[in-house]
Amino acid sequence: MDRTLHPRSRRVVPLVAVAAVSMLLVAGCSSSSGGKKAEESGTGTSAGKADTPRMTIAMVTHAVPGDTFWDTIRKGAEAAAAKDNVKLVYSGDPNAANQANLVQNAIDQKVDGIAVTLAKPDAMKDVVAKAKQAGIPVVAFNGGLDDWQKQGILSYFGQDETVAGEALGNKLNELGAKRNICVIQEQGHVALEARCAGVKKTFKGKTDNLYVTGADMPSVKSTVTAKLKQDNSIDYVVTLGAPFALTSVQSVADAGSKAKVATFDLNKDLVNAVKDGSIQFAVDQQPYLQGYLSVDSLWLYKTNGNFSGGGVAPVLTGPAFVDKSNVDTIAKFAAKGTR
Repeated sequence: MDRTLHPRSRRVVPLVAVAAVSMLLVAGCSSSSGGKKAEESGTGTSAGKADTPRMTIAMVTHAVPGDTFWDTIRKGAEAAAAKDNVKLVYSGDPNAANQANLVQNAIDQKVDGIAVTLAKPDAMKDVVAKAKQAGIPVVAFNGGLDDWQKQGILSYFGQDETVAGEALGNKLNELGAKRNICVIQEQGHVALEARCAGVKKTFKGKTDNLYVTGADMPSVKSTVTAKLKQDNSIDYVVTLGAPFALTSVQSVADAGSKAKVATFDLNKDLVNAVKDGSIQFAVDQQPYLQGYLSVDSLWLYKTNGNFSGGGVAPVLTGPAFVDKSNVDTIAKFAAKGTR
């Protein structure tokens, strides 16, 4: 089983076991423009489907197009929507102003609930307040651990990114690493910055942040390659997402470097890379669970007045290490796109 670490400083709400659900995959791509109407995802009929009145829930993320992490988030959300008789309206945009516009679109559509990521909390504060003023319940997930309570949001689902970073830093110490770069694909993203800050806090060697443009993978590759060529003392490249880890493996080869690669987050290809040893390990925050719980929690709030964490504690979905010792167990789920 995965070893999950929880921060001592926070009271953690245990996850409640849920009944098995039938997943419904919905074709189509999320909106990548703040001015576009959020995309509607039909849910159809599913075994064990709730008989509660049909409701509409909007999920608005800061997803970068092409990042498979968000596909897993969405699959979890769609599974909960199918079970709960919910019409899921999914949209995403990495630009904070555009993401705020998407939340405003959801408010204008008078949805029954909103699940939102707070990667850049200050940009979302006003529109979250507008949702509350309109009587629309809001939950946060994936980004905004330090801000969800300040904004009066019902619940938060995700991992403590600082704690996750600290755990990775300790893991590097165990492996004897001396020098690493922490590759951040979006400058100013609070969760990503917290991960690298956590690594730096516990790692006994030297850590430098390397900023790249996550939406431009060729640029990511060339930037990491150049850094490795410039400094041959780097023995670990730490990335904050599976696509960036796989690209960094290519950078290591192109630079003729002996550096190893470790990462946060998973996808099917990343799991295979852990298997073959080209990636040393990954820290999993279980994005499928984040998507599922976000939608399901809004349904529970609307139908039974429940809210996870009581408004005072987050529900933590990670971190958990995935390496050669447990990757075979995870692989069968990754192959389905749910881990």
